Amino acid sequence: MSNAVLHLFRATLVVAFLASFASLATGQDSFSSLEERMTGKEFKQAGLHKLSEDELAALNAWIQARSLAEGEVADTDRERAEAAEDTDKADQADRRGLPDAKNDEPIKSRLTGNFDGWSGNTRFELENGMVWQQSDSGSYSVSSRSRPEVTITPGFLGSWYLQVDGMNRRVKVKRIK
Repeated sequence: MSNAVLHLFRATLVVAFLASFASLATGQDSFSSLEERMTGKEFKQAGLHKLSEDELAALNAWIQARSLAEGEVADTDRERAEAAEDTDKADQADRRGLPDAKNDEPIKSRLTGNFDGWSGNTRFELENGMVWQQSDSGSYSVSSRSRPEVTITPGFLGSWYLQVDGMNRRVKVKRIK
């Protein structure tokens, strides 16, 4: 090897070393392109050799923008499992008033839409997603109110009562959703 080639090789190594050290010092994560991550055989088997330089650059940019680093798939699966577990817990918490529920804490929410009383078979849809239906006969009329707050409290032997805040009357209800 000639001295000029050896000198050029050493200079290239020094520059590469300094560049990698600089990225570590600044805390920047380096992105490995598909060409760097895959062997030539894998690259060809995936059909990526058929892409133009612009298409390959766009694909690498897409991957980098979405941070599809190695090991992140496992994190996504774990995040999905945790979200499902949180949903299960929320569903259990919202079972109040249903026949198999053990939680008999009062429920505070708002009705969706307008409220003007009840008339024997009235359905009450709450903003929290619960739906209750009047379970006793009787009617009660008031001037229309928009989205009033309500409190649903447990009664004797699994019964529940809905009361619109600010009103003296309450109605017996059963949860249907």
